[in-house]
Parts: sequence; C-alpha cells; structure tokens
Amino acid sequence: MTDPKEFHFLLDSSGALIVFQETGSSWANVLAFSTENRAREFIRQSKLEVAEIAAIAAGDGDEMAKLIRSVKPRAVRNLLLDLDYASGECRAVEFEGEALGIARDYRLSPGAQARKP
Repeated sequence: MTDPKEFHFLLDSSGALIVFQETGSSWANVLAFSTENRAREFIRQSKLEVAEIAAIAAGDGDEMAKLIRSVKPRAVRNLLLDLDYASGECRAVEFEGEALGIARDYRLSPGAQARKP
C-alpha cells in the first residue's frame, strides 16, 4: 500500500470523530481512510450516521499532532486506515508521541463497536 496523500476522518453530527473500540479492549482507534471514496463506502456498508468527512493532508504534521493530542486523553491509541467493514481488515498505525508511527496489517475482531471519543 502506498502512503496516502490525505487522511479522511468520519465525524458525527456534533463534529466528534467516530472511532472503533474492540469488545473487551480498554482503548479505541480513530477511523481514517486514504480516499473519500473509501470513507463513503465504509459509511454505506456500516450504515453509520455520519454527518461529514474531514480531511487532513498527510504531510500536515501540525494538524495531525492536534488531532492526536485531542484523542489521546480519551484512550484512543492508534489510527485504523482503510477499515473494510465486511472483513475487518485494515492498517493499524500507532501514535508515537504526536505523530504517526509504525503501521502494520490488522484485522479488527468481530463485534467491534463504533463510538465517539
């Protein structure tokens, strides 16, 4: 997978980021998509109530740092990139300080819940 030029995030009607938390996990994961089309497909498949898709340029370190600072105190540990709703497959990107770090292939366990941080 090539590095995305932008990260597209799902927001609810109050402007809060939509995150996923696996059953039994003490932390949650920010959902992000490498394209707006992937985000829209996830919304369609999951039937989530999404009010908006917001994007941050991949190279905008200041905005990414702000986002990470805002979610870390709410037990959000990493970013799930391009989560496929049907299979649970995605890339998990760890937060390292106020930046994105190591990425690895990941499969979300069945029964994960969407929520606001």
